[in-house]
Amino acid sequence: MDRGRRSTALIVAGILLVVGTVAVGAATAPETSVDDGSQQRTLVGSQGGDTGWHADGSVYMLTGSEISWRIDDADSYFDVTQLPDGRVMAGFMHSGYQEGCAPYDPPCTKTGFRIIDPDADGGPRTVEEYAFPVRYATNSETHDVERLDSGEYLLSDMEHERIFTVRDGEVTWQWNASSFYDTPPDPTRRDWLHINDVDAVNETHYLVSVRNANQLVLVERGAGVVEVVNEDDGGSDDSCTVRDSQLKDFDGDGEIRCGDPSVLDHQHNPQWLGPDAVLVADSDNDRVVELHKVDGEWEPAWTLSRAGGVPLHWPRDADRLDNGNTLVTDTLNKRVFEVTRNGTVVWSRQTPDDTPIAYEAERLPEGERVGAQRYTADGGIEEAAGDGVPGLSLLLVSLQSVAPWTPFWFAELHLGLTLVGVVAVVAGGVDRLRELRQ
Repeated sequence: MDRGRRSTALIVAGILLVVGTVAVGAATAPETSVDDGSQQRTLVGSQGGDTGWHADGSVYMLTGSEISWRIDDADSYFDVTQLPDGRVMAGFMHSGYQEGCAPYDPPCTKTGFRIIDPDADGGPRTVEEYAFPVRYATNSETHDVERLDSGEYLLSDMEHERIFTVRDGEVTWQWNASSFYDTPPDPTRRDWLHINDVDAVNETHYLVSVRNANQLVLVERGAGVVEVVNEDDGGSDDSCTVRDSQLKDFDGDGEIRCGDPSVLDHQHNPQWLGPDAVLVADSDNDRVVELHKVDGEWEPAWTLSRAGGVPLHWPRDADRLDNGNTLVTDTLNKRVFEVTRNGTVVWSRQTPDDTPIAYEAERLPEGERVGAQRYTADGGIEEAAGDGVPGLSLLLVSLQSVAPWTPFWFAELHLGLTLVGVVAVVAGGVDRLRELRQ
C-alpha cells in the first residue's frame, strides 16, 4: 500500500472506531430511568455541572420523576434537608463575595448553609444564610449541616477540619480533628482529612465522616472520640490516604492513623442505623456497604456494587428508607435510584444534563433517619466484576471532572477504543502532511 492510501486508511479507520464505539455504547447502554408511577418526593442537592463541578450547583425537588421546583443560585450545593416548616436547609459553596472576606482578599469564596423557601413569591429563593470565607473553592466546603433540637446548627468544616455548632451566627461548641489526628502546620492549605459529613446520633453524640482517613468517628460532645469505625490495625495499606497531599506523618512518629481501604475507601454520608450498624456510601470502592460491629470489629454485612445492570460509580449517599429499601446517589453514573435489599431497582432518575453531579438525595417526608432498618448479614449482592483498567480508570475520572456531561455508560473500554481511534486519526494526519511536504 502506498503512503497516501495508508494515511487515508488510518484516518478512516480511526474515525470509524470512534464513531462506532460511541454508537454501539449508546445503543447497548442499560436503561437507567425507572418510574414506579408514584408521586413520591425526592430532594436532591447537586454539586454542579461545569468543569471541576464547582459551578451550576442546584437544589431541586423530584415529584415522581419530574422536577417540581429548582433553585440554582450557588456554585455548589451539597447535603439537603427539609425542615419541619417545609423550608430546605442546604450546605453550599459560592464565590464572588466582596464583603466579610477577612483574612482573605475579596472577591472571596464562602461556604456554610442556606435556608431556601421553595414557596416564596416568584419561585424558590434563599431566605437565610450563614457563611464564612475559605481559602479555596475546592476541598474547603461545608458539605453537611443539621439542625439540632437545641436550636443550634451542626456543621462539618473542611477548611479547618472540625465540626462545630452555631446559634445566631456565633460558634457555641467545636471539636477539632487535631485532637485526634496528626496535624499539618496549616490545615487551610492542604486537603488533609476532608471531613465531609456529620450526623447527630443523639443529643450528645455525633457521627463524623473523616474521608481521607477511611474512618468514621463517633464524637461525644465534651469528651471527644468514643468510637472509631474502621480502626487503624497497623497492618492495612496506607497508600490511598497519603495521595494528593492528604494524610502524612506530620509528627514523625512513624504512624498514620487511617483505616483499611477494603472496608471503607474515601466514603461519604454514613447513616447510623442503630447500635453496631451503619450504612455508608463507600465511594472509592464503588459500592454501598452496611457495616456491623461483630466481636468488637466492624465488618461488611451487606454490599451493593451493581444496580439495574450498571456497576456503581463513586456513589456519595445511601439512605435506608422506611419501606426497607435504600435510596442511592450514584454520582458519576449521574443517577439517583431506589433499590430493594435483593438488588431490584424500583425507581431511578437520571440527573439533569446541566447540573448532573448530584451529591446527596433525601426521600420525603422521612429524610435520613437515625435508627433505620438494618439488614441481617448475608454478604451482599450483585458484586461488580473487576476494579476497572489501571490507568484508564484514573483517566476516565479525570475526563468526567473536565466534562461532566460524559455519558454514564462511557466506561474504560469505550475510553480505550476512543483513544486508539484518535491516535489512528492523528497518525494518519501526520503521515499525510509529511507526504504533502515532500
